[in-house]
Amino acid sequence: MSNENAARPATEPILLSAALASFEALWSPRIVTRVNDYDVRVAKVRGEHVWHVHEDTDEFFLVLDGTLEIALRDGDGNGDGDGDGKGGDGERSVTLEQGAVFVVPRGVWHLPRSGRGASILLFEPSGTSTVGDAHDAVPGHVDVTTGHALDA
Repeated sequence: MSNENAARPATEPILLSAALASFEALWSPRIVTRVNDYDVRVAKVRGEHVWHVHEDTDEFFLVLDGTLEIALRDGDGNGDGDGDGKGGDGERSVTLEQGAVFVVPRGVWHLPRSGRGASILLFEPSGTSTVGDAHDAVPGHVDVTTGHALDA
């Protein structure tokens, strides 16, 4: 689904609770509005996403409800010098409670996950894929998209 119709600034206030109530799909963000050339997206999440990296952009997370954990592979992470970000050493994680924000810097491999589920808001350049520029095998429950129009 293209995000062209949703990629405009909102002309009326948008209630995030109503936006989130308008869909059930997990790991399938909806574009709420646009700010300059960035999408404002909301998503419902539970379980694990996929290890991935955005080479040219940071990724902003705001937890609206629940708890989100983001595992990070700082630097190469595997010590073999190939820069693929895969491996165990160099991993850490951050836990975001409701109201917390975190920015994953460009070029850092990361894995968002939530055991009990969460609702999140993201800022990403329009057209950014949910699985980044490189990623591990994508599980069936993860929607590979640049965002869906909000049907609220």
